[in-house]
Amino acid sequence: MNVIIKQIELIERIDRLIRMQATGSPDELAYKLGISKTKLYRVIKVMKQMDAPIEYNFSIQSFVYEQAVGFTIGFFRRESPSNELLTHKA
Repeated sequence: MNVIIKQIELIERIDRLIRMQATGSPDELAYKLGISKTKLYRVIKVMKQMDAPIEYNFSIQSFVYEQAVGFTIGFFRRESPSNELLTHKA
């Protein structure tokens, strides 16, 4: 289970750096993250499989998103349908 959480946290860090256009080169990004370049490319491949439109921009030396996207993972509270029905009936 801890492995999954670490992977999610790694994806979140990469996502944040991509949004700031502050990844640097693949070598620099792997160093920042404390992982190998091979592992970096594996994670980016997974992100792309999840429909992240990641490209590398040589002019700014950073990975970027081709288009605006959002990334979120986790649980949040929401009203149950039975509570909503009770609320609307009152």
